[in-house]
Amino acid sequence: MASDTRVMMSKVNVSPAPVGGFDIETDTLIIGAGACGLVAALAAVQHGQSVVVVEADAVPSGSTALSAGLIPAANTRLQRAAGIEDSAEQFATDIQNKAHNENSQALVGALASGSAEVIEWLIDQHGLPFSLVDDFDYPGHTHRRMHGLPSRSGSELINALRTACEKQDIDIICNRRASTIHYEGLLIKGVSVNNSVDQSMESIGCNKVILACNGFGGNRDRVREHMPEIESALWFGHSGNVGDAISWGEQLGASVKHLGAFQGHGNVAHPHGILITWAVITQGGVQVNNNGMRFWDESQGYSEAARAVLSQPDGIAFAVFDERIAHVARQFEDFKQAEQVGAVVVADTIDELSDKLNLPVEPVRSSLQGIPVNGSDEFGRTFGDTPLVPPYHAVRVTGALFHTQGGLDVNEIGQVYHNDGELFPNLFAGGGAACGVSGKADSGYLSGNGLLSALVLGYRAGLVSC
Repeated sequence: MASDTRVMMSKVNVSPAPVGGFDIETDTLIIGAGACGLVAALAAVQHGQSVVVVEADAVPSGSTALSAGLIPAANTRLQRAAGIEDSAEQFATDIQNKAHNENSQALVGALASGSAEVIEWLIDQHGLPFSLVDDFDYPGHTHRRMHGLPSRSGSELINALRTACEKQDIDIICNRRASTIHYEGLLIKGVSVNNSVDQSMESIGCNKVILACNGFGGNRDRVREHMPEIESALWFGHSGNVGDAISWGEQLGASVKHLGAFQGHGNVAHPHGILITWAVITQGGVQVNNNGMRFWDESQGYSEAARAVLSQPDGIAFAVFDERIAHVARQFEDFKQAEQVGAVVVADTIDELSDKLNLPVEPVRSSLQGIPVNGSDEFGRTFGDTPLVPPYHAVRVTGALFHTQGGLDVNEIGQVYHNDGELFPNLFAGGGAACGVSGKADSGYLSGNGLLSALVLGYRAGLVSC
């Protein structure tokens, strides 16, 4: 269950290299053992680099473990086997269309073109059993291109990546929070880390640093400053995402970009704190508020849904769908968990459904019976030829902030820009630490953008020798 606590503050700094040298040395030092950091580690080791990964938690998890673990990729062999003709160019167009062309075209192109390579590399080199989600569509994607592991859960993805790293004898040092980056001009010399078990300090010298420590959604002050419209939302990300990368970047003179961009989600079971897949909506479900009324065009996307739901009475809505849709949703471990704990209400009639949800029956009846077949509704949403039929299913949901999308400005391989336009020679960032490709706000988020950036930038940054 995610926490709504967002009071943790970032306490990091930068300083020149220690006079007496570093305690240990490595080629590549990676801060953060989420998907970005672990993929970067695998890529670096494959290309002959010595690697150390430091992780603040007792075990690797991060925001990846809280996600559905789905990565969009274009023109993969899994798509081709399913008869889907996709391309990196079309994927890039989809990203830019959703983000109102507010992204760097070079970065978008790099992520789109690198997506299939990373997925197939993880399958072939590290045995991750990816499969294509081929039974429903995600908003904004012109093709079915989501790839995930069997349980469709981020926890399975992070565990699989950790296992792959262990097979490569990669050092993942947990309970170590990076506190100080040591520099000389634009060159990063190493990092000091704090041992959270005994509070001792260690210093690690390196030839390259990759910041894979995610964004700042867990920092109340930064959220309030950069995205006040989502400040009251449930925080569904990792508690350690407090903006360390941005704090280091600001002190080093790095360029930051699109700090108002974020991925929200308007379909988190409340009070259970369980993510309900947006497939319950894309397959024909709707949301109603505490008055039993629909209130927006749900087809816009789940990120926009966070603000839409929070604007309703008590910041609450109900996702309503049927057994056909529930069957599709059961491929997701989170949805099965929601059913097990009773978050999913089932009823044979609209009257029974309204009674169980404590909603006025006539508005609910009007909302459900007013869904058009092969037509558009008053909000502009277009529905297909399959209406909702009993038994009805519903989940009480609220809006949540999942992760921030702005961050350090990087090039196509994750190399960080200085404010003067010059590149840091050996400082890289990926995932939530880097500016993603979701434009300037929540409406620019295309499903899977977070893990797309994490995996492709992590992979490309890992390959670089410094």
